Amino acid sequence: MKKTNLLDYTLDELKEYVSGLGLPKYRAAQIRSNIYKGVFEFSKMTDLPVETREKLDNVACTGRLEIVRKLESNIDGTKKYLFDLGDGNVIESVLMKYKYGYSACISSQVGCKMGCRFCASTGLSFERNLTSGEMLSQILTMQSDAGVRVGNVVIMGIGEPLDNYDNVVKFIKEAGDGLGISLRKISLSTCGLIPGIERLADENLPVTLSVSLHSPYDGERKEMMPVNIKYPIDQLMDACRKYVEKTGRRITFEYAMISGVNDTERHAEDLVRLVKGMLCHVNLIPVNKIETSRYERSRDENIRKFEKILSLSGISVTVRRELGPDIEAACGQLRRTKV
Repeated sequence: MKKTNLLDYTLDELKEYVSGLGLPKYRAAQIRSNIYKGVFEFSKMTDLPVETREKLDNVACTGRLEIVRKLESNIDGTKKYLFDLGDGNVIESVLMKYKYGYSACISSQVGCKMGCRFCASTGLSFERNLTSGEMLSQILTMQSDAGVRVGNVVIMGIGEPLDNYDNVVKFIKEAGDGLGISLRKISLSTCGLIPGIERLADENLPVTLSVSLHSPYDGERKEMMPVNIKYPIDQLMDACRKYVEKTGRRITFEYAMISGVNDTERHAEDLVRLVKGMLCHVNLIPVNKIETSRYERSRDENIRKFEKILSLSGISVTVRRELGPDIEAACGQLRRTKV
C-alpha cells in the first residue's frame, strides 16, 4: 500500500486527514511542527502518544527524500543533491551559500516539456509534475543533511514551474506558512508561459517573478526557446507590464550570455528599448556549458560591455555569480538522471 505523504497537505487538509484516522484534529499541528523541524520519523515525535505514532507509521510518511548522490564544490561549497522520489524517478536540487545565508534551488517537475536549447533538462523525457510536498521535501532534506536553515528559494531547477501551476502555488504558500520563509525571498523562474503569468498576477503572492528572455528578437529567441513560437516577445512583454502594474513587484529578466549569438552591442541596445520604462532588473548569466548544446559562454569583455550599455541606459543590471561550476550545479546544468 502506498503511504500518504503528509507534506502534501496544508494544515487544514491535515486536520481532516488525521480526523479520518480517528485522531483529534489538534494532532495535525503537532505532526506538522515535527516535520518542519526535521523530525521525519513518527517514532521520534515524542509529543504524540505511542499508539498514534504507530498508526501514522502504518499509513503515512513524512516525505523525506532519499539522497542518491551528493556533490560538493571545491570552489565555493555549493552542494548538489540527486534525490530518489521513490517511484523510479530522480531529480536534482542545489544548496548554495551566500553572505546573507543559504539559498535552495529546487525542481518543480520530473523532466521538462519546454525544450530550451541551453538547458540540460532538454532531451530528457517529461515524466510528471512534482507535488507541493515533494518540493518542500527538497528543502527539508537539504536542511537536515547540511544542518542549516534555508532562507531563500529559487524555483529554477528541473521543469517549468508555471506548467505545474497549482502545485507550485501551493508549495509557495506552504513554504511561507510551514517553513517560515518570506515569500519575498522566493523566486519563480519561467520561460514565458503567458497564461501562468496572468494567473500568478492575481494570486497576491509577493514572490519575485523571473522571466527567461535571452534575446530581444523573436527569430533568435525561438531558436533557443521553442515557447517563443506560441508566446512571442511582444505578447510576453505586454503580460510582464500588466504583471508589474497589477502586483507592484519588480520583474527580473534572465539573459544568458552566449558567445556570438546574443552578446553584441546591438543586442544590448535593443534589449534596452524592449524593457525601458518597466519596473525590472536584468540578470546577465554567462551560459554554462552542457554536453548537448553548442553554446559557449560570452567573453568577459563582451559581458562587461553589455552590462555597461544597460547600466548607462538606466536599466538595473547585474552579472550572476557562478556557483558550483565544477559539479555542474550552475544555472541550466541540472538533470533528471542517475548517470
